[in-house]
Amino acid sequence: MGTLSLSDPPFMCVDPRPKCGSISRKTPIGNSSFYGPWCPSSSFGALISQSRRVSLSKRGSKLSKKDPKDVFTDTVEEEIDSLDESVGLEGDDVSEIKMALSRSQGRQEVIEKERDRLLEELAMSESKQREYEAVIRHEKEIVMSELEAAKAMFNKRLEESLEDKFKLESKLVLAKQDAVELALQVEKLAEIAFQQAISHIVDDAQNGTVLSILEESQFAINKALASAEQASHHAEKAVSAISHGLDPADDIAVVQSQNIELQNVVNDLKSQLLLKGHEIQKVKEDLEQALASLRASEDRTAAAEKALIDIQDLMKKQSQQQEETKSLLEKMKKDIAEKRKASTKSFKIELEGIKTAVEAAKEAARLKDEAYARRCESLQRSLKASENALKIWKQRADMAESYLEQELSLGERDEDVIYTVNGGRIDLLTDDDTQKKTDVSEALAMKFPSVHLPTADEVWSIAQEKPREGDTLIEHVIEKEIIEKKRKALERALKRKTVQWERTPEHTKLEPGTGTGREIVLQAFNWESWRRKWYLELSPKAADLSHSGITAVWIPPPTESVAPQGYMPSDLYNLNSAYGSEEELKHCIEEMHAQDLLALGDVVLNHRCAQKQSPNGVWNIFGGKLAWGPEAIVCDDPNFQGRGNPSSGDIFHAAPNIDHSQEFVRRDIKEWLNWLRNDIGFDGWRLDFVRGFSGGFVKEYIEASNPAFAIGEYWDSLAYEGGNLCYNQDAHRQRIVNWINATGGTSSAFDVTTKGILHSALHNQYWRLIDPQGKPTGVMGWWPSRAVTFLENHDTGSTQGHWPFPREKLAQGYAYILMHPGTPVIFYDHFYDFGLRDVITELIEARRRAGIHCRSSVKIYHANNDGYVAQIGDTLVMKLGHFDWNPSKENQLEGSWQKFVDKGSDYQLWLRQ
Repeated sequence: MGTLSLSDPPFMCVDPRPKCGSISRKTPIGNSSFYGPWCPSSSFGALISQSRRVSLSKRGSKLSKKDPKDVFTDTVEEEIDSLDESVGLEGDDVSEIKMALSRSQGRQEVIEKERDRLLEELAMSESKQREYEAVIRHEKEIVMSELEAAKAMFNKRLEESLEDKFKLESKLVLAKQDAVELALQVEKLAEIAFQQAISHIVDDAQNGTVLSILEESQFAINKALASAEQASHHAEKAVSAISHGLDPADDIAVVQSQNIELQNVVNDLKSQLLLKGHEIQKVKEDLEQALASLRASEDRTAAAEKALIDIQDLMKKQSQQQEETKSLLEKMKKDIAEKRKASTKSFKIELEGIKTAVEAAKEAARLKDEAYARRCESLQRSLKASENALKIWKQRADMAESYLEQELSLGERDEDVIYTVNGGRIDLLTDDDTQKKTDVSEALAMKFPSVHLPTADEVWSIAQEKPREGDTLIEHVIEKEIIEKKRKALERALKRKTVQWERTPEHTKLEPGTGTGREIVLQAFNWESWRRKWYLELSPKAADLSHSGITAVWIPPPTESVAPQGYMPSDLYNLNSAYGSEEELKHCIEEMHAQDLLALGDVVLNHRCAQKQSPNGVWNIFGGKLAWGPEAIVCDDPNFQGRGNPSSGDIFHAAPNIDHSQEFVRRDIKEWLNWLRNDIGFDGWRLDFVRGFSGGFVKEYIEASNPAFAIGEYWDSLAYEGGNLCYNQDAHRQRIVNWINATGGTSSAFDVTTKGILHSALHNQYWRLIDPQGKPTGVMGWWPSRAVTFLENHDTGSTQGHWPFPREKLAQGYAYILMHPGTPVIFYDHFYDFGLRDVITELIEARRRAGIHCRSSVKIYHANNDGYVAQIGDTLVMKLGHFDWNPSKENQLEGSWQKFVDKGSDYQLWLRQ
């Protein structure tokens, strides 16, 4: 609200006291102003005002036809002449004023010279400026990097200040209301002051000037009547004198003198009446000006009251919005509480399952311990029995040896029967055909080992010894653990396949280009994620993503890279990157699999950074397991002296472009992809910069690695004319479709066409969302099952910001891509950092309830400047924009519809009942 000010006073009061000095006095003269020394006095000021009123009316038409400089000089000179003529100034005053005029002219000439000098300096500075432009362009690149960092910091601080903004706005509204109330009070006080001033003026006029005028007029009239009566009396006396013959000369002379006096009195009375009339006119003018000021004050008061009413209406609307927001928050709180209860319930169920598994494991361990204890007891019993048998056999051996020694010593040998000691046993050698005949001398020459059995301590030391590498028991345990891990992995895979089968209709064909047809992908990183231990930070979010409706997670490039973001790979088999170690990556993928999420790896196949220089100093020798040479680089790469075949696509100039026509290159890449699939655990691929090589090679790689889902990044510029986006983008989407065709449909591709069109369409240009055939204008209009829609990624947004989506239109954009066919991709920053998590989760739930998939049909009813209306599938209708529409207004739309989401002019969703 503007500043309230009273009207200028209707007249100026001049200080009657003489007060000479060099006070700056501004006197309006046409379009110029005269500044000079001023000696005010009551008579001199009055004469100046009188002469100025006379002279200005004569010179008004002349001033507009002259140059401003001449107008200034002529006006001042005429002002001095008029003052001299009307006031009669003395020569010294005129000379002083003219000297002041000459000094001002001299200053004006100095100013003109200074202006010319400044113009010359300006021309010189412009020439220097052109010289500095080259330096500025050079420094611009350095400044841009700093600007990007500052921009990131600014965005961060901006996001931190969003919360304060709402508080400040509420305080501002309250302050405005207080200001309006204060203005109304000031207006009322001003109105009261004006009324009091007018009443005082009227009272003074009535009590003072007007009454005195009336009294004097009454006195003059009475005096005139008395003179008239006296003259009449003298006339009667004269008549009577004439009638009586008297001489009336003396009486006539007296009457004439009285008449003269009366005439003088009447003239005085007229002059006084004239003066009083002027004073009364002046009082009337003052009253009119006061009334005008009062009316202006009343107008301002009315305007202030109107502004107050508007602010009150605004406050009511804001209060209503606050109530709606509160109700929405209450609803959200209830939903969150319900979700929390459900999650708590599921967590309890899972906890009970875990407890049951733990109890089962404990029971199995207890049974194993009991079995081990029983085995130890049986081993102890066996050892004791062995000890007893050992003692018995020792006694028998001792007896046999003593008996044989006695027989030999006596020389009593039987030629037909020979006894030999055989390991504690006595064998009787006879000439029977069943036994081998042995000569006695040979039998005596045989040296049988003496009986040597282990002691009890040696036997027990075997039981007490710890297991070692290579022991049969240890190998058995390790083998059992490996089998258990494989069993669990198979159970998870079977469960995941079962969930996919349950989510997939029977008529949907599973293939790498579409996945299940109902995939919702999250790009789970941004351009700055490498600065943190990203795998460790991402792993705990798996459960949250699964509960939100996400089905696949796009993980950043896993390989060792020259650039920390991962898009300049070197050793493909080294998975220790800036995002984390290989073990942390495996753990992250396992967490995703545990929540039935697909893990999509970001693989860079177009180029690879060399690790060694050739003899001529070119970096074209690769290291690691895939130690390729220049023959693996295309020959038309201008920077790396490749000796392969020409490139089958566009050249990426920052690194050596790989020649995929080489058999050994394709073999190595297929082995690497299968290693990522089988050993690391990736389920599918996001293929970087597929413009660099033929889609036929992509088809070969996909058929060899058999991913669950594959997306290609084919990004080039849309068509513009005069800085504006062209309506017809068929050529752009045709190039993307051609690449998908080259892969045999084994891969999908990012729908860059739809992203570019949404940038302009959501700014009240919804007619861009329908092509002449009545279909969507992006790739989803021609091949929806292979269109991967998105709003932003690590290149277009994040800290790079090459092509950021309008932030105020993000919710509307996600409503469009999530409610249409194709496979939508959600950007990590939008989901977790921009406060859109609940909005996106709600839209995902609407997509699930409506059964929308990558092949759903689209029927567009309206697409104009006001909005967009379309039916997707059989069970959902959506509206974008401020278009006044609902399903009941559409004659061609059959069935009963219930509003599911209402975001006002952004978007509205209806589900078929």
